Amino acid sequence: MNTTTFRALAEPNRLQIVELLRRGPLTVGEIADRLQIRQPQASKHLKVLSEAGIVTVRPDANRRIYQLRAETLQEVDEWLEPFRELWEERFDRLEDYLKVLQKARQGESSFHTKDK
Repeated sequence: MNTTTFRALAEPNRLQIVELLRRGPLTVGEIADRLQIRQPQASKHLKVLSEAGIVTVRPDANRRIYQLRAETLQEVDEWLEPFRELWEERFDRLEDYLKVLQKARQGESSFHTKDK
């Protein structure tokens, strides 16, 4: 996993750009408008995202259209998979423990009911 990807995504405006591009390709101007930042700022952030391989750009007349590059995001997803497995394992153990507690409580309440 390339740390450049995480550094690029660590900046809030760049993360918001990725969120915007999740819905589809956008021009620099559209991104700037939606984030309410100046176009040079948007271009600077897009350059970082492009250098990290997170977005691609294609010229269209005098506009530049950006879209997400799925391969890089797939790499992030693959990197995160062992962590998801770890949490799922922990949640499964927690669920098992809660079931044991629930059975113990049911056993106590039926014991108290028989006492009466």
